[in-house]
Amino acid sequence: MPTSVSENEPHKARGMAESFGVDVERYDRTRPPYPDAMVERIVAASPGSDVLDVGCGTGIAARQFRAAGCTVLGVEPDARMADFARRDGLEVEVATFEAWDPAGRTFDAVVAGTAWHWVDPVAGAAKAAETLRPGGRLALFWHVFEPPPAVAEAHATVYRRVMPGFPSQGRPAWPALDGYRPLLTKAADGIRDTGAFGDPEEWRYDWQRFYTRDEWLDQMPTSGALTRVPPDTLSEMLSEVGAAIDAMGGGFTMSYVTVVVTAARL
Repeated sequence: MPTSVSENEPHKARGMAESFGVDVERYDRTRPPYPDAMVERIVAASPGSDVLDVGCGTGIAARQFRAAGCTVLGVEPDARMADFARRDGLEVEVATFEAWDPAGRTFDAVVAGTAWHWVDPVAGAAKAAETLRPGGRLALFWHVFEPPPAVAEAHATVYRRVMPGFPSQGRPAWPALDGYRPLLTKAADGIRDTGAFGDPEEWRYDWQRFYTRDEWLDQMPTSGALTRVPPDTLSEMLSEVGAAIDAMGGGFTMSYVTVVVTAARL
């Protein structure tokens, strides 16, 4: 979930934006991949197979696009994440997207998986327009978590007690799709502001995943809200959330909506 001390401008919260490499193995192991149908649609809607992956992280989305027949270049500001992605043969350049130099290179698609909120939406869209070939596709996508009410309430209770000063206190632990609307609107507005794209579209993919207690607790520390909390605090939070999941029978089904904001380069 994108969260920052400046919730209207999360791209300025660089400490959080570049904190995910603290445990790259855990991040890559636990973060969910994207729907294959989404990847296939983006590829089909692009004029060719050269893809630039902005904020590629450990390469989760990049590997999926490579498996779909694409040649992928990643741009990633965290050198630890970039190094992990390179282990699997991905080419990654370390930079923020706004400062990255395309050096005359152009691409058929520019994609960003759960990363565009860390990019200035206006400057990022302008840079994407510069690097896309005519007809090339910009595709920005996010997972929206929709946990069962008991799981959401367990997290909210723990956050309120253990991290009372956290910025999102008083709001749900995971905003449903409506809660992501400002983020999606800002991305679409940034695309429109360039004057270089057709009107943005929104694609939606609904799916589910079952988590055991241990699987969910393994993923929790990869949240931007928790990558920098003290170990004792994190341990306490994991213990309490784990107890709540145990009380539910040891696991739960998470509903996901993967949302894509996309437009073609004129």
